[in-house]
Amino acid sequence: MSNYIHVPPGSPEVPKLDITVSEREGPGCRQGALQLLRRLRPHWRPEEVTLQLFTDGITNKLIGCYVGDTTDDVVLVRIYGNKTELLVDRDEEVKSFRVLQAHGCAPQLYCTFNNGLCYEFMQGEALDPEHVCNPDIFRLIAKQLAKIHTIHAHNGWIPKSNLWLKMGKYFSLIPTEFADEEVNKRFLSEIPSPQVLQEEMAWMKERLSNLGSPVVLCHNDLLCKNIIYNKKRGDVQFIDYEYSGYNYLAYDIGNHFNEFAGVNEVDYSLYPNRELQEQWLRSYLEAYKEYKGFGTEVSEKEVEVLYVQVNQFALASHFFWGLWALIQAKYSTIDFDFLGKLFFKVSSLKDNMKKYDLNNGALIITHISL
Repeated sequence: MSNYIHVPPGSPEVPKLDITVSEREGPGCRQGALQLLRRLRPHWRPEEVTLQLFTDGITNKLIGCYVGDTTDDVVLVRIYGNKTELLVDRDEEVKSFRVLQAHGCAPQLYCTFNNGLCYEFMQGEALDPEHVCNPDIFRLIAKQLAKIHTIHAHNGWIPKSNLWLKMGKYFSLIPTEFADEEVNKRFLSEIPSPQVLQEEMAWMKERLSNLGSPVVLCHNDLLCKNIIYNKKRGDVQFIDYEYSGYNYLAYDIGNHFNEFAGVNEVDYSLYPNRELQEQWLRSYLEAYKEYKGFGTEVSEKEVEVLYVQVNQFALASHFFWGLWALIQAKYSTIDFDFLGKLFFKVSSLKDNMKKYDLNNGALIITHISL
């Protein structure tokens, strides 16, 4: 979410291949993938290559390529979704990928191509909502996120969050109508007017920018399926860095807590309660302070302050992905009901924050739920 990311000296260069892979399943897709593999795995016989479509992505198409019956060596080919360049700075994505790889927080990036990139498959299980509330797993997630948040990739600059700039850009791209009459009727009846959204965005910027949350290198899209758990090794790794960049620390955590509700079958009763959040945040702060060289002692006050910040920034996460979903509903060719995942509450975001009890951090209502 910013242009402050600096790739460490000595990081391996990433080849840019002049190849386009069709996003449609069929001969064109296979042919493009095989062209890439001729450069990345020249010893693989084309007729022996298996292409497996991964179906978890809702904006991009992900294909696993391998030979034989084992998946010891899998090359992942990610094909960018239609018009996603409106939402994602691909150069910054590659920078983030390389920085995280240099710090042992990302798989190997093999190459980029005209409409995607190729990278190493990470062994393990992509998580679901029932996994991320497991203490044994969420402590690993908290520790890994703390590690990323302590990476210095700004080359001496004092980084600033680009959250509001990015949100403003998304706002300028939201559709005003849809060609389908039924969809347009639903859009006009369920989505607040641009004026209302703009007012709430301005108010939110003024309120949240003054909470004192540090600006750090963030993942910014830590949904369950972007977390790979390797039970054998006892660790987790994060994938998909399209939205990575410098942002408020509390936003990254609040966004992750929102993702406890899932994607396809959204259930906000799964949003973590205070007890779970406090355990999560304590684990996070212990790891964060240890990575920063400050020991591991964490006070109740530190947990409380972060708890309040996180639950307020969770609202910004809802708003951000709400705008994102409106854009996707207009342009995406992926079979996913983006508009159907938007449910706007009756109360305004300002009213919601007035109902936010700063003494106990209880989030009463969220305005936008995706």
